[in-house]
Amino acid sequence: MLTYLLASVELPMLSDIVLIFGLATLVILLFMRLKIPTIIGFLFTGAIAGPYGLSLVQASTTVEVLSEIGVILLLFVIGMEFSLKSLLSIKKAVFIGGSLQVSITILVTTFISYFLGFDWNVAVFIGFLFSLSSTAIVLKLLQEGGQVNTIPGRTTLAILIFQDVVIVPLMLFTPMLAGESDNIALSLFLMAIKGTVVILITIVSAKYLVPNLLFRIAKSRNEELFLLSIIVICFAVAYLTSLLGLSLGLGAFLAGLIISESDYSHHATGKILPFREVFLSFFFVSVGMLFDITFLFSHIFVIIGLTLLTFVVKFVIASISVRAIGQGFKEAFMVGLSIFQVGEFSLLLAKVGMTYSLFDAETYQYFLAISIITMAVTPFVLKKREELACGILNLPLPSRLNKRFGNENIPEPSIEDPSLTDHLVIIGYGLNGHNLSKAAKSANIPYAIIEMNPETVRAEALKGEPIMYGDAANESVLEHINIHKARVAVIAISNAEATKRIITAIRHITHNPYVIVRTRYVNEMEENHKLGADEVIPEEFETSIEIFHRVLHKYLIPRHDIEEFTAEVRSHNYEMFRGTTDVTSRFKIDLPEINFVSLKVEKDTGAFINIPIKEAGIREKIGVNVVAIKRGDRTITEITGDQKLKLGDTVYVVGKIEAIEAFQKEIEVD
Repeated sequence: MLTYLLASVELPMLSDIVLIFGLATLVILLFMRLKIPTIIGFLFTGAIAGPYGLSLVQASTTVEVLSEIGVILLLFVIGMEFSLKSLLSIKKAVFIGGSLQVSITILVTTFISYFLGFDWNVAVFIGFLFSLSSTAIVLKLLQEGGQVNTIPGRTTLAILIFQDVVIVPLMLFTPMLAGESDNIALSLFLMAIKGTVVILITIVSAKYLVPNLLFRIAKSRNEELFLLSIIVICFAVAYLTSLLGLSLGLGAFLAGLIISESDYSHHATGKILPFREVFLSFFFVSVGMLFDITFLFSHIFVIIGLTLLTFVVKFVIASISVRAIGQGFKEAFMVGLSIFQVGEFSLLLAKVGMTYSLFDAETYQYFLAISIITMAVTPFVLKKREELACGILNLPLPSRLNKRFGNENIPEPSIEDPSLTDHLVIIGYGLNGHNLSKAAKSANIPYAIIEMNPETVRAEALKGEPIMYGDAANESVLEHINIHKARVAVIAISNAEATKRIITAIRHITHNPYVIVRTRYVNEMEENHKLGADEVIPEEFETSIEIFHRVLHKYLIPRHDIEEFTAEVRSHNYEMFRGTTDVTSRFKIDLPEINFVSLKVEKDTGAFINIPIKEAGIREKIGVNVVAIKRGDRTITEITGDQKLKLGDTVYVVGKIEAIEAFQKEIEVD
């Protein structure tokens, strides 16, 4: 007892920290056995230890401070992994997608709240609360799943960034809703000036100051100094933004962007990750401590109804906002299924509303219950968001809506053949997968196909192909097609992160099949081999051969010479592309002065983006010819005037070097 009292005197929060971590360890251990996400474990820990549970934790303010540090470190790591170039490439999603999502959610929620009997000013405030989503939970889950740099992941991040910025004007408007007479116009003007200052500081620091500083620190080879400098940069920028009236989380994200422009971002990430995990756990515990289980069970049906309404309204509005910026229905639904929850900044804003008496205690508890339940179900929904999005596209809708979605019902093909053995498994049914299945069929090799595109599954199943819908990174899907009995598995998809997850899943089940992987770039070969791939074929090589074959044909090179040239390249194991020997010294083709390259579309707006090629006038204005477009798993080689370049496309062009460089500046982030 004396020891406990001494510990409490020397470090008052020590007992609470021990209780939280001890209880969390037991809860998460149990939840892991039940295959329940750890985030739910932390929320449950908070509910048990909080004032509405067993009241084990006294210093709730201390827990909130530690949780804020966790959120800061989370956004700091996200910023380091993202980079300024990536942020610039999604500016349309940030400003248009984000503003549409927030404004429409506020408008719709205000009408619903007013209909439910709230005064108009309270209804608007409730709209503010429900327009925000959980940056901490969503980004943590996306990062763990390697989904941050996918198109839906980047769009989700863009909208969350906008929400983190818009929380400031929402807080400024809150006093006005309560009848206070603050000068809102002046406050917004000052905020715009402050935001401009922060952006300028970020750009200057990222380009000139921090890279040089970290270079000097790295030269010292002192790991303690390096870690200290990273932490100082993180909290200094976060503190600066807080002084300017912006959120700490936004400042931490900007600090991460600053470091991402240096050569030391990956090393810095590795240093920060352990601290992030520890402090972020306090955030989820602090949210759980707000949960009043008694109130929940007393009003269970009303809360469930309001929670479902929140889910549907936020999902629909987010999907509409993403569609408005030109993305497909599947991507829009995936984003909607990511940001349907109420966020942590909403909890902060709700406290501000309580101080201005915009909420009574009962309404506040309803809001907390809805917020925490939506947060709690987020890990389950986010994990299945792609399957759910495809399921929505597959709903039996009227023909007019089906035409609008570009979708029809997908049959449920099954490959439940217990005799399926010594077969070929094809993962991905793009151009390569399609050709491979045709070759297998002609050679009488048994095969099975796994594909994630519901339209492709429907069409090919009707043709009698042994194809099933599913994510090949899911072990149950692999077991369904007897992966352990297969002789060969070919992964023919273009998503590098998904490819790695699939290899890992296959090798976790069996080492039997010979795994052949198609990859986009040479530098991805080594990592895929380490994960268990037996053979890795870089797409750069074969795609270059195929496209260049077409280029030579357009330049009237005789077909015999073209075939001889491509055979020469393949027979020497792509030495021309590897640069190991001078293949051209053995085989010469007289060509006009041209260059043939592939470029990545990294912008979502521009003079030649999302505009038909015939209207954009690429050849007339720039002087390059678009030969092919790589979009997802599909290579478009028949280029018409109606084709459009879109964010994420790989474009194959022919032209002189000056023209290619000019075109590159138009579609890639400098």
